[in-house]
Amino acid sequence: MNRKWMAVVCVFFILAFVGPGVAKSPVEAQTPLTVMGETTSEDTSIKMLQSILELKKNLTSRIEEKKRLLDKSDSETEKSYLLAELKKLDKSLAGANVDFEQIATGVEIGLFAEKKSEHFDWKRELLSLAEPGIMELKRLTVEARHKTKLKDEFSFYQGLAPVAQKANEHIAALLSKVDDPELKADIENLIPEWNSVENQIQNKLDLVEMQLAKITMEESSLLESSQKSVKNFFKTRGLFLFLALVACIGVILLLRVSYLSLMRFVPGHTSRYRPFHIRAFELVYRVLNFFLTLFVLILVFYLVEDWVLLSLTIIFLMGIGWGAKHTLPRFWHQSRLMLNIGSVREGERLFYQGIPWLVKKINLFSTLENPTLGVSLRLPIEELMDKSSRPFHQKEPWFPCRRKDWVILADGTRGCVTSLSHEMVELVLRGGAQKVYQTGDFLAQSPLNLSVNFRLKILFGISYGLQAESTQGVPDVMAAHIHEQIVQEGYENALLNLRVEFARAGGSSLDLVVIADFKGEMAPLYNRLSRAIQRWCVDACTRNNWDIPFPQLTIHRE
Repeated sequence: MNRKWMAVVCVFFILAFVGPGVAKSPVEAQTPLTVMGETTSEDTSIKMLQSILELKKNLTSRIEEKKRLLDKSDSETEKSYLLAELKKLDKSLAGANVDFEQIATGVEIGLFAEKKSEHFDWKRELLSLAEPGIMELKRLTVEARHKTKLKDEFSFYQGLAPVAQKANEHIAALLSKVDDPELKADIENLIPEWNSVENQIQNKLDLVEMQLAKITMEESSLLESSQKSVKNFFKTRGLFLFLALVACIGVILLLRVSYLSLMRFVPGHTSRYRPFHIRAFELVYRVLNFFLTLFVLILVFYLVEDWVLLSLTIIFLMGIGWGAKHTLPRFWHQSRLMLNIGSVREGERLFYQGIPWLVKKINLFSTLENPTLGVSLRLPIEELMDKSSRPFHQKEPWFPCRRKDWVILADGTRGCVTSLSHEMVELVLRGGAQKVYQTGDFLAQSPLNLSVNFRLKILFGISYGLQAESTQGVPDVMAAHIHEQIVQEGYENALLNLRVEFARAGGSSLDLVVIADFKGEMAPLYNRLSRAIQRWCVDACTRNNWDIPFPQLTIHRE
């Protein structure tokens, strides 16, 4: 479909640039040879007329002879042959008459032929609207096509002339060797016919050669024809196209100003999300804008009487109408979206490219926004055709993190988010190394956001010798020691919660768990805090003379 429209547009501009402002008359469009005598010698024309006159006399005598033979013949086969010969001779005589009259008058005789009456056909009448454009296209190539046709005819007759000459020479050679009077008489009867054929071919060859010579003399250089076309374009059709363009722009601006002025008096035009009547008004405005622009375009071409541009515009509109037959359901779907009664609506949540978006505006170019990413997308309405949106809760997340947040991914990567978009996510690791993920791959890693708040859970084992105190005394003492160290090292303001609890009885140790909750501002020190808690647990054991067990193998002997 796109290729067809591109071809139509190319033809439109070719005709608009090369063709004149007003289409030529049928006589000018159909014949490249209007006056032949102006560039042809009168002596040559008289010579050719005499040759054609002799040819006509010869053809007439041969026709009379064939008729006499037809009257005398009793054989059906011979009669069929003679009738076919008569038909060929009549056609040759008619062609000689046309050539004689054409050379004598210097004009194309076929232009004056009476046209047959035609019955009304609505299909033909409809296509006749496009006739000026088609005729203009034919007119642009008529000289080249006519010259090519003449060259083909010249080559054809040039190839036949030696054959006819050879036939006459062969007949003459046979006559010189034949002694039988009856056979000689029959062969002599062929001489006038084949002389006539040779003369007819030569006359056709001379006529075509003369026409080619005339066309060659009248051909102008490429530069001259280009300059003439450019001047003619800016004087006529270029001016009409400019007037049509100015008129269309004027109508669009006038409708736009009127639309903006009227919108001020329509209630609801300042709403965050436009109500239905505002959308309906805008849709009517766009449809009216389209049809009025086309109407003005046609009106301008009609007033300046440029039927070629008018017919091309009609062809273009017919193509649009034909295409609309297949795209009408799609237009209806788009209209529903623009009226905010379709599957996607403004102010709702839409999933697109693996990310949730807020539908901010639906129009020919719609706007989607992700509040967390701070990114907006401008999409053609066609992108929303097969999608659906839904209402959402105010606390629903739009993305698992923001810029400058610290995250831990499923692959163990921990870093600060420095760049976010719907395409790429960039992390800066401790030490300054950078790591980039495609957004889909980043979300697939189930990022853990540390910048809100986070919890550290550290397991620490003590020996079974402290079993009596492992659930009450030891956890309290260790919690007090860890809290003291947190205060000393300046982490107290970031601490939200601290507990030490008995976790389990292991194979070699009694395991305690240190649970520490910190504010998100401590996310860059996530690993440091984890190591510090381990260190503080060891210090507590050292201060209180608690044994720290290690894996042991115990053997019991009977």
